[in-house]
Amino acid sequence: MPVTRRSRTVAAPPATVWQAVSDPHQQPRWWPRVERVEGVDGRGFTQVLRSPKGAIVRADFRFGQKNKPRVVVWTQDLDGTPFAKLLAHAETRVTLQDAGDGRTDVEVRLDQKLQGVSRFGGFMVRRAARRQIDTALDALAALYAN
Repeated sequence: MPVTRRSRTVAAPPATVWQAVSDPHQQPRWWPRVERVEGVDGRGFTQVLRSPKGAIVRADFRFGQKNKPRVVVWTQDLDGTPFAKLLAHAETRVTLQDAGDGRTDVEVRLDQKLQGVSRFGGFMVRRAARRQIDTALDALAALYAN
């Protein structure tokens, strides 16, 4: 199962960063390709994404662990979606740690279990996940840049 972890220090206290990472409505501000988020409730949410070619793609997620203000986890619902051809499991975990001086260490971990023939492309999936997470962390850091 490809696991990709990336981290960054953000110039805001954990409680402030928590507001962005734990609220799905904030994802268009920092998570790559998310145009809007719909159907948010206590169980989960739907991301409305734009592909690199301009197509609109919907992805459903359900919340896992939520430990304020330290950890939030969401898992993608794959059954019956086009993503199921590639993935058997996809989970995103965001962990916050107080770095002192009003800063926060943010780690994003993406666990993906590949499906079928795609499981031989683990290195490609990890490379794409690294780009996605780095883009997300850059955007999150930019929200709090002075």
